Amino acid sequence: QVRLAESGGALVQAGGSLRLSCVVSGDTFSRYSMGWFRQAPGKEREFVSVISWTGDSTYYVDSVKGRFTISRDNAKNTVYLQMNSLKPEDTAVYYCAADRAYGGSWLTEDGIHYWGDGTQVTVSS
Repeated sequence: QVRLAESGGALVQAGGSLRLSCVVSGDTFSRYSMGWFRQAPGKEREFVSVISWTGDSTYYVDSVKGRFTISRDNAKNTVYLQMNSLKPEDTAVYYCAADRAYGGSWLTEDGIHYWGDGTQVTVSS
C-alpha cells in the first residue's frame, strides 16, 4: 500500500518562502505522478501542481504560476513544493497526492488514489 508523508508546513510572513516535502513508501515511486492539493478553511480542496513520473512535465494552477515549483527526486522517493512570494491567500492545509495517471484527472481530487494527511501552511499579512 502506498503511503505518503508530508512535512515542511509552518507559519511564515507574506513574501516569505517554504519548501514542502513528501516521502512515499510502499511501492515504486517512479511509477507515480505526484502532486499537491490544498484546502483553505471553508473551501473545497483544490489542485495546486503535478509532476510526471520522470519529472519532465509539470503543471500548475494559475494562482501559483511563477511562485511555486514542483520537483521530485526518484532516488529519495520524495516530491517537493518550493513556495516563494507567499501570500495570505496561500494559507491552507497542503496535501501530497499520488496517482499512476498523469493528465486531466489531476484537476479534481476525485481522480486521485493516494493521499497524505496534510501539512498546515499559514501565511500572515
